Amino acid sequence: MNDISIVVKSLRSRRLSTIITAASVAVATALLLTMLSLRTASFEAFQRGTGTTHLLVSADSSPLTAVLNGVFYANAPSNPIAWKKFQDIKNAFPYDWAVPTQQGDSFRGFPVAAVGPEFFTRFEPVRGEPWKLVAGQFPSTLFEVCLGSTVAADTGLGIGQKIVLTHGTGASRDSHEHDEFPFVIVGILQPSGSAHDRVVFTDLESSWILHAQERRERAGIEGVATVADLTDDDRKITGILLRLPTRPGRDASAAIQQQFDALRRDTGIVVAQPAQQIDRLRSIIGNVDELFIALGVAVLLSSGISILLSMHNSMSERRKQIALLRALGVARMRITGMILTEATLIGFAGAIGGCALSLIGNAVASGALKARIGLVVDPTLDPRSTVIIVAGAIVLSALAGVLPAITAYRTSVADNLRPEA
Repeated sequence: MNDISIVVKSLRSRRLSTIITAASVAVATALLLTMLSLRTASFEAFQRGTGTTHLLVSADSSPLTAVLNGVFYANAPSNPIAWKKFQDIKNAFPYDWAVPTQQGDSFRGFPVAAVGPEFFTRFEPVRGEPWKLVAGQFPSTLFEVCLGSTVAADTGLGIGQKIVLTHGTGASRDSHEHDEFPFVIVGILQPSGSAHDRVVFTDLESSWILHAQERRERAGIEGVATVADLTDDDRKITGILLRLPTRPGRDASAAIQQQFDALRRDTGIVVAQPAQQIDRLRSIIGNVDELFIALGVAVLLSSGISILLSMHNSMSERRKQIALLRALGVARMRITGMILTEATLIGFAGAIGGCALSLIGNAVASGALKARIGLVVDPTLDPRSTVIIVAGAIVLSALAGVLPAITAYRTSVADNLRPEA
């Protein structure tokens, strides 16, 4: 019987202890791998999800809030922007495009965004990937909607069906359905891997009419509102997506900082660079990430301690076995090597199991991110991080076997083979 066979037989004889110890290594390894993988992939997804927007104008409380609400649809922006303000901003500089947006309604919990026509023709949800349709067309007349891929998949709705939008999120006290104006589904978008996949899109005038109808009802005016009934107070938006002219093949513009500073002089609006705000979010969350990574390392260290305790506790039961091997001519160093191999195998099994658990964890987390905020996060493991963490888990496990190996080395043959009284 060779040394590996003896080691495997020893591990099998302590099956439950071996499984529990390897599982603790697997959980610690999976925790670290998942956190590091999602940390990188989620921010890459956020950066990708800002699309081709250079600047975002909003009336939200801060630039970061403006980006989360206006680009990732975290919440509906709380303050409106007058239509005249949009026209002034658009005419003040020769932008490549300027797209007004309006949020505030919802459909079955999904946000509704009313957008200008250039949103579908010029804006790209992901750089280099323009909008594509699975079926139908983009909204072109009043009371038409286009569904994001997630909305279509979750609701099961298709082209030609009618829906009724809800004022607010549906959970607020003042929420109610705009049942006077059913909308027709005219298009379903292909997945973009961005937050836009969980949005219902319509045109601005349709959205304005909904709220003009509410104004008329409060004033006791009978009849259904039309475009002709819209007033300046009805024509409100909640955000402006801006892109500056760029050279062919380039995404950046030399005029971004100049226009950013010019727009910031208006104290009635908030101006944000989406990519810059995502970097800021990363720096804010980075400190929390480091804390969780430190906790993951602590869990991995505790799994090493559990290997040490498990093997050390088993040594009292194995002294006779070790003494017998010594009596049969097995060298001390060879027995020491067997003990270290046991610890290493436990660590190796745990590390491989941790990789499998991490893939499952990444898939679950990426699914949750896609469902909640529409971001597609790549659940694959980073090769460099994987090698480092797996190697670290195996080395730590081997080190945990050093003390039991020393105990085995010092085991006395005479004392442990002496007949019991």
